[in-house]
Amino acid sequence: MRVAVIGAGGVGGYFGARLAQAGNDVVFVARGAHLDALRSRGLRVDSAAGNVVLDVMATDDPASLAPVDVVMFCVKLWDVEHGAAQIAPLVARGGVVIPFQNGIDSTDIVSRVVGPSHVLGGVAYIAASISEPGVIAHVGTMARLRVGAFDAALAPRAQSFVDACTAAGVEAEHTPDIRRALWEKFVFLNAVSGLTCLARQPLGVIRTDPELRAIFEASLRETIAVARTKGIELPEDFVARQLHALDSLPAEMRASMLHDLVAGRRLEAPWLCGRVAELAAAAQMAAPVNATIYAAMKPYVNGATH
Repeated sequence: MRVAVIGAGGVGGYFGARLAQAGNDVVFVARGAHLDALRSRGLRVDSAAGNVVLDVMATDDPASLAPVDVVMFCVKLWDVEHGAAQIAPLVARGGVVIPFQNGIDSTDIVSRVVGPSHVLGGVAYIAASISEPGVIAHVGTMARLRVGAFDAALAPRAQSFVDACTAAGVEAEHTPDIRRALWEKFVFLNAVSGLTCLARQPLGVIRTDPELRAIFEASLRETIAVARTKGIELPEDFVARQLHALDSLPAEMRASMLHDLVAGRRLEAPWLCGRVAELAAAAQMAAPVNATIYAAMKPYVNGATH
């Protein structure tokens, strides 16, 4: 399978490396020092699931690439619309784009740009980030993908990608209801990103402090209430299962948004806690936890200079 990984950070770098290691034709699109390192030293993945060092093809220009079977679209949320315009030619011959962003909005944005007949839905569960140029650090052992089609006609394309991932040793699932899967992750990820950023602490601190744990649960419940306004019904035990997931993850795990906050980079907060607050307000509902977290993040949304 020919795959273009647009955004070779934690998600794209890790899963792209696994696919390349298995013999798929994978090319990575990156920028700056990370791109320079990929070209000169290759891609390294440090992981409890097995370390990888690969010579890879890398570029900063998607327009230089030939059409592909699959685009793994892993850019940050603020770059989705611009990035989608750049990748449209890559799927012009029948390829598909799988957005793996956090949040719930990127598939709609990409569909408007490249056309819904070229877009699948994707959900990535992994704690990974660029630890230094050319190096992806994977925390813990969780590394799972869920992929599905919004249009049943594209279901075989989703299954083909899942099959390629499975053959590469990646845990992957073809889900029949990808829209619900996106919301399921959004509920949990939003709480993780919001609370780790607000406290500037990893999950081990969040889950063992009674007040922080209570705020985490309140964030879950606010987002679930918003999901219902969009026709997404989650099971009665969903909150309990998310709290169990919180307790099972590595204590040192931090959301990618906390890594960005500490490094002074732009934040995805407008599409996460800010989006929950926005949707709640539009539905005339209260979401005080997410509104407060977003207010606390707003001074840092465009990156901090000190």
